[in-house]
Amino acid sequence: MITLVGKIFDGEKIIEQGTVVIENDKIERVSEGIDIPQGSEVIQANFIMPGLVDAHLHFFGVEEDNVLSWNIVNEIDVAIRSTRDMERLLRSGFTLVRDLGSKVAVRLDYLQRRGEILGPTVIASGYSLAITGGNDDPKDLPIDIAQRLSYSFYCDSPYECRKAVRMAIRQGARVIKVYASGAFSQGGKILPGFALDELKAIVDESHRFGLKVASHAYGKEAIMNSILAGVDTIEHGLGLDDETASMIKERGICYIPTLATYEVPFEVRDPEVRIYREELVKRHFSEDIRIAVSHGVKIATGTDYVGSKKRPHGQNYRESVLLSRYMSNLEVLRASTSIASECLGVKVGYIREGYKADLIVLKDDPTRDIENLKPNNVSYVIKDGKLYTGYGLYQE
Repeated sequence: MITLVGKIFDGEKIIEQGTVVIENDKIERVSEGIDIPQGSEVIQANFIMPGLVDAHLHFFGVEEDNVLSWNIVNEIDVAIRSTRDMERLLRSGFTLVRDLGSKVAVRLDYLQRRGEILGPTVIASGYSLAITGGNDDPKDLPIDIAQRLSYSFYCDSPYECRKAVRMAIRQGARVIKVYASGAFSQGGKILPGFALDELKAIVDESHRFGLKVASHAYGKEAIMNSILAGVDTIEHGLGLDDETASMIKERGICYIPTLATYEVPFEVRDPEVRIYREELVKRHFSEDIRIAVSHGVKIATGTDYVGSKKRPHGQNYRESVLLSRYMSNLEVLRASTSIASECLGVKVGYIREGYKADLIVLKDDPTRDIENLKPNNVSYVIKDGKLYTGYGLYQE
């Protein structure tokens, strides 16, 4: 039995001085004041909260950060590096992550649940779903080689899309990732992704199997198609406006803006594409998020980090820091825990009786300074009721 005593954020509100009692892998009791059971291991904590959530990342295990590298990197290297990244994430305070397309995440999920590797719970999509010739198709390679090496299933009709969903499920997917758009092209345009009828087929088939659908959407057309198709989360969402934000709010769709990925310099060789990208990203950091917040859209934390040198796992708290520009620190903590867990459909993210014991202990209070979520401020991580040292103690 483990007992934590200190200031608590329970996923919704602050308890200035409270006690959390953990028995096996569950939270047995939460109470105000100090109430320590006899024989319990006691941790005096400055700040106790649910484990952090990254609702959008990739275990690519790469050094160079580009589409070709993501696809052709040696899979043994990916597995070894990603196992290391799993531990980094856990010791940094992340107890739940969602991988939206990679070659190894379904196996990381399996091995973590068996207790064979150390890391957060992984909700994995298996291979993502994309159109032939789309954004994540490495077009420098011949098509047969690209399809063999890719972390995506390419599908180009409603029928093929249904089969691709079943292929991902066969891999062990617990969520389906789709590309409603590509990224950027010449002439100030967004590259196309799935058409509406294809998206509807994907959503229908996924929901038939009880899986949520996450949609990569750049531009109003892709966001609108995602909404009309009935997806569960919209990823990135560059180009959000009042009309689409209102529809997202009305339908209970979650918005995951992945701000952290856009603060990282990304090489774009074509100057016309680079200018267009910079304009949309600048708007994303101002208008898109302002609109989402003003409409009361459910916003969850997700970084789109891939495990590269530029976007390393372990620094994923940056998304919370960036969100604090637009909402209070308490609202950011909700977006980073309870709301993100709800968006992923997992019953964690709260410190409540009967909930899974996935908690973290911090040296300092993030409601005063959101930077206190950084890894070296994490003293302890409790995952499935087991106690681990966080980077705040692990590195000392």
